[in-house]
Amino acid sequence: MIDIEMLYRTYKQLLFTVAYRMLGSVSEAEDMVQDLFASLPTLDTENITNLKAYLVKMITNRCLNVLKSARKQREVYVGAWLPEPLIMANNADPMGQIVQDETISYAFLVLLQELSAVERAVFILREVLGYEYNEVADMLHKSETNCRKIYSRAKVKINQEHVRNLGELGDSQPLVQKFLRAVQTGNFQDFVALLTEDAVLISDGGGKRRAAIKTIFGKQRIQAFFEGIAGKGSLQGQWRPFLINGQAGLVLVKDEKADMVICFEMEQQHQRANHVYKMVNPDKLQHLSSVLSQIC
Repeated sequence: MIDIEMLYRTYKQLLFTVAYRMLGSVSEAEDMVQDLFASLPTLDTENITNLKAYLVKMITNRCLNVLKSARKQREVYVGAWLPEPLIMANNADPMGQIVQDETISYAFLVLLQELSAVERAVFILREVLGYEYNEVADMLHKSETNCRKIYSRAKVKINQEHVRNLGELGDSQPLVQKFLRAVQTGNFQDFVALLTEDAVLISDGGGKRRAAIKTIFGKQRIQAFFEGIAGKGSLQGQWRPFLINGQAGLVLVKDEKADMVICFEMEQQHQRANHVYKMVNPDKLQHLSSVLSQIC
């Protein structure tokens, strides 16, 4: 008889990492891990020789089912869809310590959204977790040849050099300090000086909060955007610096709740940001409120 409590302690962080990368949702990933372990007593696990691979297979296929049902919701989503940010304090996350050397950068999560659900699964299992093609094929009930083709297609969609760069997180702390100063003064010129010329700003309000529905291109337009919303008081509140998906970022707290998250993608060579991500969708910030109460 398997020791479910031992399995939970051993593999919950790995399974959360897989689910979070697949779904881009902290709350859904946490729920899925809990549901998976709750179902184990009803499953026949006596003849399973590799429990780790079995659990990864289960969580991956559950994620694929969820993504199939969520496809239509994504199609009618108002504005850009961004993943839920993951607050990390002292290298910890809401699930506890995420698997070491498996930092889930926010920019990497955004990049994964360019892939279909199956492409994402193959890419994560092969590129991130290092499974062999025959193992990936078994997990996804596909042929090894098909998995190779899917993986190749995924690499074409997301530039492989870009993926490698995202694995080496740049120092976004100077951006955080300049942004905080800009909020105080209303002048974002020094902040945007740390952006690349062709930087873009992507906002996610989900149709529930005012946000730029279209991507904002260029550092000057980004400066004008932030100075505009600052003038309307939208940036007023208590800004708190946090590690967000492994990089320095900011959370705006109002009435003890997370109201906005700002984080960045760093351009490695010159240590400037080429993407600014702004999350204001309350549904995707809800999970942060309990975290804030515990670590602030």
